[in-house]
Amino acid sequence: MLTALLWLAVLCPTPQAGTAAPRPYSAPLSPRPTVVTGFDAPEKRWQRGHRGVDLAAAPGVPVAAAGAGRVRFAGRVAGRPVISVQHPDGVITTYEPVDAAVDEGDHVSRGELIGTLVAGHPGCPVPACLHWGARRGVGRDAEYLNPLGLLGAVRVRLKPLKPGPPP
Repeated sequence: MLTALLWLAVLCPTPQAGTAAPRPYSAPLSPRPTVVTGFDAPEKRWQRGHRGVDLAAAPGVPVAAAGAGRVRFAGRVAGRPVISVQHPDGVITTYEPVDAAVDEGDHVSRGELIGTLVAGHPGCPVPACLHWGARRGVGRDAEYLNPLGLLGAVRVRLKPLKPGPPP
């Protein structure tokens, strides 16, 4: 257990008082929305899963870029309006169904309007849901991420290590 705690301290050092670095990402809806469907990555990339989170909202609300970057895609996929933004850290965030207010190639700032939410996300239990996704890489190399982790909203739980022979 001590080893696990030491690794956590190395990977996530505690900031000095008043020196916490600002997060490069913020929620794409304001006020911060309710998650109605969580992230559920499949065990194998070709299996079923929910590769993002669904955020409850009303049709027509503004959708903001979660972080600064370049609009990688703004168009329709399978008949639904989708926007994706490539960020400098290699993360690509996706927003669906969103009528775009931006064009492919545009540079956007964190919090900048990129479009408006429309109704029609399959499985949404409220008037409208923003499906917000995040990944690193593309195609077969894509690693899907829980976008809530970009906000620091994912809990990390430590599991005790099995006792073994002393080092």
